[in-house]
Amino acid sequence: MPTSTADALAYYAEYGIISDPGRFGRLYDNLPSDISQLCRISQGLLLHPFWAERYGEKLSKERIAQADIRHVETILARIQEINGDPIEKIRPLNERFVGNCRTFSVLMASMLQSLGIPARARCGFGRYFTSGWYEDHWICEYWSEEHHKWIMVDAQLDDFQSQDLKIGFDPLDVPRDQFIVGGKAWLSCKNGETDPEKFGIFDMWGMWFIRGNLIRDLAALNKVELLPWDGWGLIDQKLENFSQGELILLDEIASITSDEIDFLAVRELYKTNQSLEVPPIIKSYSKSGTIEIDLETEEIIKSAE
Repeated sequence: MPTSTADALAYYAEYGIISDPGRFGRLYDNLPSDISQLCRISQGLLLHPFWAERYGEKLSKERIAQADIRHVETILARIQEINGDPIEKIRPLNERFVGNCRTFSVLMASMLQSLGIPARARCGFGRYFTSGWYEDHWICEYWSEEHHKWIMVDAQLDDFQSQDLKIGFDPLDVPRDQFIVGGKAWLSCKNGETDPEKFGIFDMWGMWFIRGNLIRDLAALNKVELLPWDGWGLIDQKLENFSQGELILLDEIASITSDEIDFLAVRELYKTNQSLEVPPIIKSYSKSGTIEIDLETEEIIKSAE
């Protein structure tokens, strides 16, 4: 096994600062190693806010705000506050933690890492939500020792969602032409192969949005998996104001984070570039306005001007 591959597997088999369950690691003691069972567990713990009403569950503002929580330790703490049963037990809808695709992906990665299975959350775009469009999305990628490759799994897609969306593939093995990582989206659009105005969500589409997912995916590959609306460094800078050198840097990120990951380059580029590395204080562009967050404690520092 090449050194870079061995290094990557060892790195992703361990928790990161976000995926570490901390004092709630004991909740993982009885987890199965079967991927489908782990997906069922995450689906029994979490409820996506965009799907809640489709399941017949009306969410309060307080519950919707749970999706702003970044650290798995805090997520598990809230899950236990709501219902203290073992996490293997499926919760009723009104007792599930409200989290988005990123929450599903990071929790899945955390559970896999607890079993010593290399796993990482990936930021990019799903082709399977709206025909002809690439919607902002996160999945989990894990190393299959049996198949000797990385496999993408969408832990959010339960039976109801799969049927409603008419998913034509196994969510436990998402094809790489159905989930497009940030780097692949950037290169495809820059090379004129795909229309960048078809990448995004709500009223936000285009290369500037792809840029954000490209950099968030780089951070996630360095085990700092932030929220889809968090910003720092080059994400906070208007794309039209980028220098030629910064645009070349985006191309470099894309080339090392597409389907074939250059692990050593991913680590080196992130650690040596201040505009890419996640700082202790980040901005969060939430519905309530732009705020500054202490990443370690998730406390609000101040409202940004």
